[in-house]
Amino acid sequence: MTVVKAENLVKDYGLNGQTVHALRGLNLEFQGGDFAAIAGPSGSGKSTFLHLAGCLDTLTGGTMSVGGTDIAGLSKKRLALLRRHSIGFIFQAYNLIPVLSVEENIGFPLTLLGVDKGEVRDRVRQVLAQVGLEGMERRRPKEMSGGQQQRVAIARALVKRPALILADEPTANLDSTIGREILELMVRLNQLEGTTFIFSTHDLMVMDHARRLIRIRDGQVESDEVK
Repeated sequence: MTVVKAENLVKDYGLNGQTVHALRGLNLEFQGGDFAAIAGPSGSGKSTFLHLAGCLDTLTGGTMSVGGTDIAGLSKKRLALLRRHSIGFIFQAYNLIPVLSVEENIGFPLTLLGVDKGEVRDRVRQVLAQVGLEGMERRRPKEMSGGQQQRVAIARALVKRPALILADEPTANLDSTIGREILELMVRLNQLEGTTFIFSTHDLMVMDHARRLIRIRDGQVESDEVK
């Protein structure tokens, strides 16, 4: 199943009266179960691609489908609904809500979807076990290490059971040992759940773990290697 497909994808930004061509006719396709890294120098367009695939931004030209839905021309409301139902996100800054407990942070996406409280509790505890954080339901983010907070972020991304998880520099704020543990956890979850993972990264360790490595430069694909 094709999870993400981009054809002749173009994204332009206005900056200080100038037009920035972030993506210049990029073509990429991802299948269910992919574990792929997109690498490239700063400004190459890798984060822009993730933002478009995550329905966080709108494209300038070309076509793009996410989960079989053509996102070109969708309203902000429709993009938000697609994002809410079908996509999980893992960010380098974790983006946890500091006043909420671990259980509340992970369950928040399900609450937005109107899932019954009992099911929310059951699914939160299931993913906590998957990421090795059983017994930490009541902790606040400030009471946890960086590696533990990133595990919470992974659990939050998984709890909706999405077909696609987008990870933007997920190891950037972690030391190499914890970063490797987090990557190996995501590999196991990818194999167990069949969830598609797409990373944006500068980290050589992420590139080594990826089964597919895509390099982009100046908004175009430079190489695409399946390992």
